[in-house]
Amino acid sequence: MDNHMTFARRELGRTGLTVTPVCVGGGPLGSMPDLFGYHVSDERGVETAVAALTGPFNFLDTSAGYSDGESERRIGEALRQVGGVPEGFVVATKVDRDFGSGDFSGAQVRRSAEGSMTRLGLDRLPLVYLHDPEHISFEEGMAPGGPVEALVDMHRQGMIQHLGVAGGPVDLMARYLRTGIFEALITHNRWTLVDRSAGELIDEAVSLGVGVVNGAPFGGGVLAKGTAVVGKYAYRTATDEIMRRIRAMEEACAAHGVPLAAAALQFSLRDPRIVSTIVGISRPERVAATAKMATWPIPDELWGELDPLAAPRDQWIY
Repeated sequence: MDNHMTFARRELGRTGLTVTPVCVGGGPLGSMPDLFGYHVSDERGVETAVAALTGPFNFLDTSAGYSDGESERRIGEALRQVGGVPEGFVVATKVDRDFGSGDFSGAQVRRSAEGSMTRLGLDRLPLVYLHDPEHISFEEGMAPGGPVEALVDMHRQGMIQHLGVAGGPVDLMARYLRTGIFEALITHNRWTLVDRSAGELIDEAVSLGVGVVNGAPFGGGVLAKGTAVVGKYAYRTATDEIMRRIRAMEEACAAHGVPLAAAALQFSLRDPRIVSTIVGISRPERVAATAKMATWPIPDELWGELDPLAAPRDQWIY
């Protein structure tokens, strides 16, 4: 791997953190076969995390809920192997509900964060997102004793340095941003070559000084592996219209000698509103492969061909 490749770092909103335009996603390295369709061994997961920590990107994203904490545990082991968090590196995680009971109380969020600290081997967490708050109402999320109050308390106590929110529905994410509590946002599957649901949310985040991190630029895999391999978009069966448009994108990219994955990733990277883009990685060599996709030469003409192929609004996820 070319450890000498460098990527200019960008300020993540008003956090004071500076991060590379690509963020390594730690979901797959913990092994989530039900979501991604394949297993990742403990050894390979740790090796992948080591590659992420020693490669050209300085940003790694995980979650307490990924593979029941296994992603964080493997990253923690990798951190031990490399001698701690590298200088200037940002490890971000997320607090989750209890997947068994659905409990998303303040007490559960505190347990989630404390578990993350233990598994990662960190005495404080640089950036923690409230993860998938769509599983409760906004009122429950903001209620006394609820998850947001717990996060604010842990931030005040110094356990967490910066707070973010990560989730799906764009209107709900906007409501959380308007509280002024969160400094970073992860939106996923909603700002890609094919789906533009998050456009207005991203604009609002920028206007509020919130750092935008774009997750799932490949729509769960189809915009990287292609329609011959993947029939889903955002982990659900894709509509015929979505698949037709992605096939047209594949043809346009092939005509220019550009991998569809490179166009899908750079669609996000070239957007000045987006600070960093998360790419889930499950093998050590994929770190270098992602860097190659991020820098693949793409002619302006291709962007002009791809843009009209985006799905119409009635096909978006929102």
